[in-house]
Amino acid sequence: MIKGPSTRKTCTFCKIFFFLEMGCAISGLVPKQVGDVIDDVPIVHLTDEHREIIKETWKVIQENIAKVGIIMFVGLFETHPECKDVFFLFRDVEDLERLRNNKELQTHGLRIMHFIEKSVARLNQMERLDQLILDLGKSHYRYNSPPKYYMYVGAEFIRAVQPILKDNWTSEVEEAWKTLFLYITSIMKQGYVEEEKNQRNTMANTRRERPEKRLNVI
Repeated sequence: MIKGPSTRKTCTFCKIFFFLEMGCAISGLVPKQVGDVIDDVPIVHLTDEHREIIKETWKVIQENIAKVGIIMFVGLFETHPECKDVFFLFRDVEDLERLRNNKELQTHGLRIMHFIEKSVARLNQMERLDQLILDLGKSHYRYNSPPKYYMYVGAEFIRAVQPILKDNWTSEVEEAWKTLFLYITSIMKQGYVEEEKNQRNTMANTRRERPEKRLNVI
């Protein structure tokens, strides 16, 4: 299994994942069940109760998947306008209300929601879940999306689903979803770092090979 609670174009899920940078994006967002901290990302563990709560509440959220995706993105751009810079199509949009009916933004939101859907489906297959998240973290390096951008979407997702779940939104539900997003963030960051090291090693090997080829030509 992947260690922990388990990248140069512009991707959709890229750039913006969670809520923790120089502290929490909103107060009280770090789950109670936090272990060690690695590179500013707490290590958390999903309990059986967390998994069951997430799966049950996802059934309701799933019915509003497109709506949540849009609300999440608009909220993201409102609270962190610098995130617009990584989306070429939305970079110069000042009127965020116009984005609510934007087809490209709807597509971006759906892709994020579909990743969350895949994650929920793998909650009882943790090795598959870890690999899914790790691969996403690696791809974020190739998309030029450093870990500092992973930290906001979780907070906006939570804000977006609270009114949808209505009375079913409890402190236990909040805790479960916070834990899942922090879990995802930590493994994505691990994947990013692994890919960064791999690319650096590849570049270093290429540089070492070039002088040998020139000598052979001479």
